Amino acid sequence: MSVTEILGLTVAATAGGAINAVAGGGTLVTFPALLVFGTPPIIANATSTLALVIGTSGGIYGYRRHLDPIRPWLWRFAPVSAVGGLIGAVLLTCTSNQTFSKLVPFLILFATVLFLAQGTFRRLANFGAQASREGKHPAVGGAILFQLAVAIYGGYFGAGIGILMLASLGFIGLSNIHEMNALKTMLTSLINLVAAVWFILAGLVHWPKAGVMTAGALLGYFLGSHYAQRIPQQRVRQIITLIGFLISAATFYKEFVH
Repeated sequence: MSVTEILGLTVAATAGGAINAVAGGGTLVTFPALLVFGTPPIIANATSTLALVIGTSGGIYGYRRHLDPIRPWLWRFAPVSAVGGLIGAVLLTCTSNQTFSKLVPFLILFATVLFLAQGTFRRLANFGAQASREGKHPAVGGAILFQLAVAIYGGYFGAGIGILMLASLGFIGLSNIHEMNALKTMLTSLINLVAAVWFILAGLVHWPKAGVMTAGALLGYFLGSHYAQRIPQQRVRQIITLIGFLISAATFYKEFVH
């Protein structure tokens, strides 16, 4: 790797880690950065997943006080999360770089729209939690199946899964945002960890780039966690959304117009 590539990937991973700590959506920075430096799409996806999973897992420590109340839910959702993450990762290894390249613009656009609509998802989750408190039976079975689908998508690409999970958790009756975030963080980490292990075994990780980006992601996660209260999160969301739409447009142009 050149000095320019090392610096570029480090900056991207630091930004991705900080974004995950503050608002979520770091994949929308790290994955395109790897593409810019000529990494094949599938290798870029696997390398980005591995680089961010350690920093994301670090968020579990921050929610340690909320683990006891969510333990029953964790045992319900962890098995399907692990299975779904593995299925998604296996599906990725069965996809050619050419096919995945054509899917990338749609995946980035989907993740960006999810990120943009997270306020709507949060309101829907609050509505579901209120309905549950009013005596309506929470659709736990449906939520588990939905979690399986989210995990499969997460193992395959991953950006935006936390937003989907928060909406689902609200509908089954969870209303404490800290407990919801704790459960979401643990399940997201599990999905990414399973996928990352499969990517390693499949030989899809570019180790020098993964090493550089892991260091950057850890730094970014630390900085993001430390300064999260000083950063206007609305502004962060606007920047991430703009980046997502620009990258999606650029990849659409590259794959289907140019």
